[in-house]
Amino acid sequence: MFAIKTGINNPQAALSTFVEQKTTYGGKHIGEGDPIFGFASENEGGAGLVAHVIVTSVEPKPVNRGINRQTPRVSITVKPTALAKHALGRNELKRIREWNDGRPEIELNFKFYRQATNKIVGISAEAVTFLGRFFERQGARSSANRGIQLFTENPVLYGHVGTNRSILT
Repeated sequence: MFAIKTGINNPQAALSTFVEQKTTYGGKHIGEGDPIFGFASENEGGAGLVAHVIVTSVEPKPVNRGINRQTPRVSITVKPTALAKHALGRNELKRIREWNDGRPEIELNFKFYRQATNKIVGISAEAVTFLGRFFERQGARSSANRGIQLFTENPVLYGHVGTNRSILT
């Protein structure tokens, strides 16, 4: 499973494209069909977690020859499946100070806000379950929200930090 922090102008748009996004913590393994949590970058006026989306296309940026260290970048197109019902951004995550307690909030704070650049990151099953709580739960009317229920009940099926790809594509 993955998360992206970037400038998200309209989380309700039918399709959104994010060009040449930096990837870290396994984010370069994102592929078509992967579910991803969208965070609207506070650096660009956003408010943190805004949507759950599905990747509809991925285009890796070619490596520049002659440059030794390059951060992998990808362009992705996504379609929304659900909008967040509760706030979760830098303000909420920076309050957590116990860096070694293993909570998913620490993982998200570290990956997104230690370096405040926009990026796509791989996230753990625990972080998937935690983020799923910010969306409408069981009993929801839309099929998009049933998808949220599916990945919160079965987060390991959607990939994990340390895996290369999700097995559901």
